[in-house]
Amino acid sequence: MTTEETPNGVRQRNIKTRTSDEISSHAGSHSNAQEEDQRQWQKHAQRAKEKIMEQVQDQLSDILDKTLTFTEFQPTVNGKATKKSRSHKMDDGKVFMDRASLLDELFEISHIRTIYHMFIAVLLIFCLSTLAVDFIDQGRLVLEFDLFFYAFGKLGTVTLVWMLMFSYTLLVPYYTVMSWGSMYHIVPSKLGLSLGTGLLLSAIQTCVLGFFPIYAVIHYQLPPASRFIVILEQIRFLMKSYSFMRETAPVIMKNKPTEGENPTFPTLSSYLYFLFCPTLIYRESYPRNSHIRWNYVGVTLGMILGCLFYGYFILVRLCVPVFKNETNQPFSKRTFVLAVFNSILPGIMLLLLCFFAFLHCWLNLFGELLRFADRMFYKDWWNSTSFANYYRTWNVVVHDWLYYYGYRDFLWLSKRKFRTAAMLSVFIVSAVVHEYALAMGFGFFYPVMFFLFAVIGVVFNFTMNDKRQSPVFNVIMWACLFLGQGVQVCLYCQEWYAQIHCPRTGNSFWELVIPRSWSCSIQR
Repeated sequence: MTTEETPNGVRQRNIKTRTSDEISSHAGSHSNAQEEDQRQWQKHAQRAKEKIMEQVQDQLSDILDKTLTFTEFQPTVNGKATKKSRSHKMDDGKVFMDRASLLDELFEISHIRTIYHMFIAVLLIFCLSTLAVDFIDQGRLVLEFDLFFYAFGKLGTVTLVWMLMFSYTLLVPYYTVMSWGSMYHIVPSKLGLSLGTGLLLSAIQTCVLGFFPIYAVIHYQLPPASRFIVILEQIRFLMKSYSFMRETAPVIMKNKPTEGENPTFPTLSSYLYFLFCPTLIYRESYPRNSHIRWNYVGVTLGMILGCLFYGYFILVRLCVPVFKNETNQPFSKRTFVLAVFNSILPGIMLLLLCFFAFLHCWLNLFGELLRFADRMFYKDWWNSTSFANYYRTWNVVVHDWLYYYGYRDFLWLSKRKFRTAAMLSVFIVSAVVHEYALAMGFGFFYPVMFFLFAVIGVVFNFTMNDKRQSPVFNVIMWACLFLGQGVQVCLYCQEWYAQIHCPRTGNSFWELVIPRSWSCSIQR
């Protein structure tokens, strides 16, 4: 029994061993397949997770932007919150917060700062090339800034005109609103009081901030840069005073003082601060920084001066030689096309300079001096894949004013029925103001900006909308900006020299509105 059982037991154990080895090897291969499947599934899940997180982040960002944009800002009077009306909606104002400008954050990255250094190097090359050309042609090594001093001439007259406009904007709108507010809850006819005050103030505004700057620019024959200072300050004072009245009047109307109490109004100091701080939306108070960074002020002021000389060298080296000599050539399609493409480089450089000098340096300079904490004067417009996003992010300061007092008020009056008409009206108003500033600054009417803004810009706004997310559309946007800037620089420079070489013979309406470059090119 024992001798028989032993071989059977051994054989059975061998069979079990082989079976277990086969099972284990099969299980091992199966587990390897499962591990491979699991790894593939984990990779797929990771990719799906990243995609979902990107979508969620984009949606949360949109929700946050809308929340911050449309969050109710409860006005304050003398530092105290006013009573909230039931009809006060969540989209009643812009919310200001402590945030730095985007370029200040990007300049902390060494790769981005290198691009800034490249522009400084180009400025140095411009200086060296000007010195070299002057030395070769005239045998001297002196940089002359004749065009610069001409453009900013008659600064004494500009200062006097500005002081008059500032004094009016500070005192008249403020005390008019205060006088109206003190009587609003007393007189029986509130509508009559409001209409009378509004018409009287509108007439005064039209005379002082409307006609007076135009008269000063034309009567004293101010040069171009001085003209732009007066006209842009005229527009800024009009927008600032309107914002103050638009934000203050509803608060006064909604908050009737109790019997025996005097009505509370915004302080004159808060309005004075608003006239200088870098925003066009009035608030009784803003988020403020704890101190002034004087080294930042000095660097920013230096960058502004550098941008002025940068623009001077671009005009002297890239624009004046081309268009001054072009006046001796007959006009043709060939010369026009060549002139446009020759103007693309100076055009896009001037665009970037205007953005950097004004929207970044100038506004940050006043923001720092006034400890104004909200520095979101622009967004990352250079990454835009649609012109709709570009228009929103290029100049946030002006866009906020147009949105809250133009687009949104239009929707409120139309009971939110005509969104397209509201958008078009904002485009038209913006195009007219831009063209007005250029016409008064240059001293002639040539509606290139109006056509590009109100016609081409509107078409691009609806065709290249926010649904365009491909990087290809970012390339298209930049190509359009390059070409548009080239057209503007070309046509405005041609018209400038046509006004010099072919002056008007009369002051008839058609001579004033028809560009001189059209007829002057035929006479040559």
